[in-house]
Amino acid sequence: MSREADLRVDWPRCEGRALCHELLPELIDLDPWGYPIVNGPVPARLRPAAREAVRDCPKLALRLIERKDSA
Repeated sequence: MSREADLRVDWPRCEGRALCHELLPELIDLDPWGYPIVNGPVPARLRPAAREAVRDCPKLALRLIERKDSA
């Protein structure tokens, strides 16, 4: 069973360029100023696209955080 992951935005770094939304529109919306709004955890089917968004962010303002199993 795959663990869930979350996308986190480093707000001081983000400049609202919207590339993350272009790469991952299924999970990232934009506010009126062009800053990302992440809509929930990253499902397994979107992990590759989420990794690409993290890698391609021009300001390195995204991180993919794996959730730890709660036991």
